[in-house]
Amino acid sequence: MTQLSDTQALILSAAAQRPEHIALPLPESLRGGAAAKVVGAMLSNGLLQEVDADLRKGEPMWRETGNGHGTTLVATDAGLAAIGIEPEDANTAPVGATDAPTDEPVPDTASEPEPRPRRAPRARAPSRPS
Repeated sequence: MTQLSDTQALILSAAAQRPEHIALPLPESLRGGAAAKVVGAMLSNGLLQEVDADLRKGEPMWRETGNGHGTTLVATDAGLAAIGIEPEDANTAPVGATDAPTDEPVPDTASEPEPRPRRAPRARAPSRPS
């Protein structure tokens, strides 16, 4: 498991509660070079990912890429897992399980062998002394 600093855990926890797991805004106490250092480490460890910011939806921008475009920061599945949160699209159901029962009959996968007729138990031979 990834060892997180308190600041990294705070960023990921906040992102987990936001729509689309956006990590911005960062905590008020994290500004300038400190923010760049923490975010850089989280990006290199795969806990955060830079994605194109949808400025029409009002997504916060991490950095400007030019021509009015920019990137925002999103918590990755690995980032969420680092704070103990399973990704929303994780399928933990066993193979072949469905969400709802169906009225269809279960296919006959293997037929059981016919039971053998019962016989009287055999007498055991007495054990020989060693």
